[in-house]
Amino acid sequence: MMQNIISWLNAAASGPSEMAADHGNIHIVNNTVEWKTKLDEATSSGKIVVVDFTATWCGPCRMMAPIFADLSKKFEKLLFLKVDVDAVQEVTQEWEVRAMPTFLFIKDGKLLDKIVGANKDELEKKCNQYASQPVVATA
Repeated sequence: MMQNIISWLNAAASGPSEMAADHGNIHIVNNTVEWKTKLDEATSSGKIVVVDFTATWCGPCRMMAPIFADLSKKFEKLLFLKVDVDAVQEVTQEWEVRAMPTFLFIKDGKLLDKIVGANKDELEKKCNQYASQPVVATA
């Protein structure tokens, strides 16, 4: 057990490339076009979007990355997106993200909820809450 923790901490300290091996069911958003496409897909399918606004230099973000990946596997009714605040600045500014990590819950292009900081329990609670809502597609 202790060896697993030490391995995880070493991976976290070495940076995101070591931590990014398992993205789960997360879609990495690289630009504004991808962002809009994913939000449109979610609206059409009636899914709620969970967005992780992150940065490669952010220690708490690296700690939350495997937790976010696990949640993406557990809650398949939700659409999980990851946005690097430095790479996709327009989206970061549009959604008024000021600290990392910030997690947004979005439905039909509208903000439902926001979690600022590395709060695993709150993130899991909100995922449970929104995954239990019925999915209504607007085809």
